[in-house]
This record gives sequence, C-alpha cells and structure tokens, in this order.
Amino acid sequence: MDYPGNLFVVAAPSGAGKSSLVNALMELDSHVHPTVSHTTRAPRGQEKHGREYFFASDQEFDAMVLGDAFVEWAHVHGQRYGTSKKMIEERMAQGADVILEIDYQGALQIQKMYANAVLIFILPPSWEELRSRLERRGEDTLEIIELRLQNAAVEMAQAKEFDFVIINEVFDRALFDLKAVVHAQRLKYHVQRRARPDTFQALKMA
Repeated sequence: MDYPGNLFVVAAPSGAGKSSLVNALMELDSHVHPTVSHTTRAPRGQEKHGREYFFASDQEFDAMVLGDAFVEWAHVHGQRYGTSKKMIEERMAQGADVILEIDYQGALQIQKMYANAVLIFILPPSWEELRSRLERRGEDTLEIIELRLQNAAVEMAQAKEFDFVIINEVFDRALFDLKAVVHAQRLKYHVQRRARPDTFQALKMA
C-alpha cells in the first residue's frame, strides 16, 4: 500500500552513532516519528518499557512472531528484536514520516515489504574510532566489545545494499547529511503528489 507518510530505515554497527543522529533529527524535525521496537534483552541504565523498547519475554516474543505481528525481526548480539507492523502502518497512514533504527537484516526485510522505504547506513570513520566509541560508552565488557567489532565487519559489508551511506566522522556534518536525505525524499515527484494532491489537481496534473 502507498501510504502518505515516508518510511526511513537507519542501520549501523554498534557504536557508529545511529541513535544520537536519529534523536537529533527528531528534535529538529517534528514530522519524523520513531517506532518503539520489541526486544527480549533486559533494560539498560535508565531505559523504560515503552520508551526505548518494549521489553518482552521469550514467550511473549514467540507469540508475536506466530501472530505475524512483526514487519521484521532478527537475532542481534544474542537477543531478538522486532518491529511492530501495526505501529508503522498506523503512523504512515496518518501522514507521519516514520524512522526505524534497526540492524541490517531487518532493514533488508523491510525493503522487500515496503518498496518506497528509504534505507540509510551509518558508518564510523575508522575501526579505531569505532572501538574508541564502544569503550567510551562503558556499557560492555571487553569480550562484548570484541563481539560487537566482529559483528561490525559483517554489518558494514551490507552497506552497499542501502540507498544512502553517511559517514559519522563529525556529528554536525553527519546530521546535516541525514536531514538532507529526509528532505530530498520528500521532494520526489510521487511523494509530492501524494502529500499535495490538491496542488496537483489545481495545476491539472492529476
């Protein structure tokens, strides 16, 4: 179905700055709305159920998978994450632009289901900087950091499948690039026609 809202899908290896960029974009652009994913992992730090994630038991997650409630779900770092189909489609149907932060597996699944989805991959400027960011977070053990770096090599190899690639070397520049992608998508012919049907009718372009 061709919804009035756009769907932006952002993926990145852990530590590349995906969440910081998406949060900054939403502060600047009130028309971009997040969805809250479901996960089987435990909350971290100040995370709250229903805000950062819906935290689900394995049994609850299994039931949602069987009920076809997810537009995508995947195993990531030993846990499962899923994106609610109902939440995405309701928001796009209302005309909102939806932005998802998910892993590359989920992004490629969504691309098959929503032909107009815009896929964006965030890269770090170097391996050294990626390791440094993971260490500065102070959330993971050295073993987990090494696992995340191993996974990053697999994840970044998939960047070629995405529509846009942003290198997060200088945060403000990367944020400008992300805003530019969102704005450019809104100016595409089929998107403008969908968003401004009255204008196209008035110009006898309907």
